[in-house]
Amino acid sequence: MEPERQITVIQAAAVMISTIIGVGVLPLPLFAVHAGESGAPMVTLFAALFAFAGLYLLTRLGMRFPSQSIIQYSEDIIGKWLAWIVSAVIILYFALLTSLTAREFGEVVVTSVLKSTPVEVTVIVMLLLAAITTRNNMTTFAYIHLFYFPLLLVPGLLIVTLSLKNADIINLQPIWGNGASAKAMLSGVFTIASLFQGAFIQSAVIPAMRRPERAMRATVWGMIIAGGLYVLIVTATVSVFGTEEIKQLLWPTLELAKATSLPANILERLDAAFLAVWVTAVFTTLLSSYFMTTYSIRQLFRLSDHKLFTFFLLPFVFIIAMLPQNILQMYRIIAQSGQIGLYVTIGYPGALLVIAILRKKRGDRREGNNATGDAA
Repeated sequence: MEPERQITVIQAAAVMISTIIGVGVLPLPLFAVHAGESGAPMVTLFAALFAFAGLYLLTRLGMRFPSQSIIQYSEDIIGKWLAWIVSAVIILYFALLTSLTAREFGEVVVTSVLKSTPVEVTVIVMLLLAAITTRNNMTTFAYIHLFYFPLLLVPGLLIVTLSLKNADIINLQPIWGNGASAKAMLSGVFTIASLFQGAFIQSAVIPAMRRPERAMRATVWGMIIAGGLYVLIVTATVSVFGTEEIKQLLWPTLELAKATSLPANILERLDAAFLAVWVTAVFTTLLSSYFMTTYSIRQLFRLSDHKLFTFFLLPFVFIIAMLPQNILQMYRIIAQSGQIGLYVTIGYPGALLVIAILRKKRGDRREGNNATGDAA
């Protein structure tokens, strides 16, 4: 257990941003185009706003119980046994997210780079790296995210900016979508919003913050930056390729990097550099979901350390990751589980907040300000 809380607002925002920007960046424009056609940027914006609404509820809960995570204060709000059941569902869901993230990473690597390497090898290597890194405490976890944050954001903005020289504004018209149904757009909003679910890690970060009452600042800035980057990526991809061509691409963002070059042709294609950055983004996302899983198990069973579970969970997560038979089945599972997971990451915190307000439940603010809670 750490003697005092060290995480600042900037670190908390960096954790959220580097967690959101991950493996889902590659198929993001495809999801958006299937939902909204030329209105894909608008669908992505609405998805970001929807995800922010859920994260706002989660942050309000964290500020209301500044020394506890959602695993702990849910027992005070709805009772021990009901909270225990839902907490177990949260743990299983984030274990599933970890598995699917690792599998998607493996599929991209063996398809684009290491074509002779079995997908099992790439998956287990990334999971091992995440398991080893997860053994650190919360402060080190936040420092890792802060270190990688600029390495993710700057190249992403650079590729989007450089790609705009090939853009055609006509591909973005009409902005409300060309023939897209309201039902498809709504489904697309939920699917893309599920890509933001890693930000649920804020429920564990807030008790470790130096000033938990400032957690909302981290949430707002984190969603502005991460959501803004997602909207820019979709806008750039649609404007360069058009909706019909994007539908023929499995990973449109990777194709965007291939079609982008540095001025004076210093680098004619940026896909190699982009994949290097993307691997880092996958690692930070995987680290957060794995950390959230082990951290929640520790709190659920009232243990003093989460390191016990880092390697214990590894074979189970790996087996789940290898269950999808192919890429198409994997993405169907990702889309379905992501939409169902919104009940866990948005619906559940919303219900807890309403019940906490009605029952006038609140944590110890003095303990939160002194930052001496249980989040080592």
